[in-house]
Order: sequence, then C-alpha cells, then structure tokens
Amino acid sequence: MIPNVLSIAGSDPSGGAGIQADLKTFGALGCYGMAVITALTAQNTQGVSGVHVPPAAFAAAQIDSIFADVRVDAVKIGMLASGEIVEAVASRLRAHHARNIVLDPVLVATSGDSLGAPDVVDAMKRHLIPLAEVVTPNVPEAMRLADSHEDPADAEALEALARTLHGLRARAVLVKGGHLAGDLAPDVLFDGARVSTFTAARIDTRNTHGTGCTLSSAIAAHLARGLTLRDAVAAAKAYLTGALAASSELSVGSGAGHGPVHHFHNL
Repeated sequence: MIPNVLSIAGSDPSGGAGIQADLKTFGALGCYGMAVITALTAQNTQGVSGVHVPPAAFAAAQIDSIFADVRVDAVKIGMLASGEIVEAVASRLRAHHARNIVLDPVLVATSGDSLGAPDVVDAMKRHLIPLAEVVTPNVPEAMRLADSHEDPADAEALEALARTLHGLRARAVLVKGGHLAGDLAPDVLFDGARVSTFTAARIDTRNTHGTGCTLSSAIAAHLARGLTLRDAVAAAKAYLTGALAASSELSVGSGAGHGPVHHFHNL
C-alpha cells in the first residue's frame, strides 16, 4: 500500500523549497503527497521578497479536512509564520493523534532571509517540539532554538546542540551540519539514548535551495514506509546527496542565487 504523507508548510512559487519541494520528494520516494499551506511567499532562487500569511484558523481547517477523510502515515512540518499558526497546527495534530511527525523548524531561508515572526520560536518550544518524532534544524536554527551564540565547529559541537534541544522535550533531534566548513557534511542525531552521525562528502554546488525541506520530507517519507528513525535519516541523507550531485542537470534561476536540487534524480 502506498503511504500517505502530509506536508504542512509554506509555498515556494519557484518550486525548489517548501510545499513544492516536499511534494516532489514524497513522489520521488513512492509516497502520496498532500499539503496544508501555511504561508504564500514571493520568492525565487535569489531570495524572499514577500510573505502572505492566511489566518491560523484556515490552516487548522485544512488539517481537519485531511484527517477527516485520509489516512495520514507521516507529517512533515515546515514554515510556520506565526506563533498563532504554530499553536493551531499543534492543537489539530494532537487532536487527530498524528504520528511520524518530522518538524523542520524553518526560521532562516538558504538565502539568509528570516522567516517567521519573533513568537514562532517560543511557540515551537512549547507546543510542537514535544509532538515531533524528530526535529531537524540546521546550525543557525539550532542555535536560535537553543539560545546559543557560539558557532559550532565540528560534529561534537553539533552533538552538544542536539543534546540541548533534546532537553526541550524533543524525542529526537537531528542537527544538520551543512553550514560547517570542510569536505564532509555531518548530521548528528540524538534520541535521548544514542548519538548517530551521518556523514557524506560535501557537494560543490550553489544549488542548495530547499535542501532542508527536502531532507525532512525524505525522512517523513521513509518513516511512513516503515523504516526506523535512524534508517530513515540515513536513507534521506543518501537521497539528498544524490539530489545535490545531480542538480547541475537542472537549469532553474539566473545563477546569481541558489538553485534547487534535482528531486527526481533517482527515477
């Protein structure tokens, strides 16, 4: 049976990140994708120029409509633009006993643009992080959630961040090391009992738009297919590495920004 996976995130009209990247990833990994749109953005490979946020009640209504009719095997959560939306999403997922929730705390875009109101971080800590099977911040997002001001330099520092975030009642935390210097890109997973490091060779490319969305969506897809969390992370990391390596096959954007990864490289 084909798994059903729901993305709750913002829309990227250029197709490289957000809902569009999530749906591509779900399809590439053999899942049926669904989407609850929490924000409309005006963006391209060079940056975000505008954000329109629908009412939180409408996000809640979208979630209710899905769960009233469709079996949901996993949920990926991306951009939530306000604390009110965070609370609404958490409330509805809790009410519907949602499982296999992957929280990608989208706070900063690849371009460096800030995403989300100031109250989002506190709302995530209180309402969403305890619901998630795994939280998948990149380094800037992990530092913001942990209220840390010291840039991590290696995998050991990523582990320290993961342990700090686990203290926020997270079941498991995957801190992504793409922002670190060096030839390798380590991601560190801590589930409260065990530390696992997933390392891949760094791909020399500017086509990194939507990498966080893609990785978290791939983890959700593999959890929906029945993999354990560690196996899901390993498979998702391999999928993203392949998508980065094949990104030169695409011709999207002017080249002045960050192009998308190739979501269908495996087909």
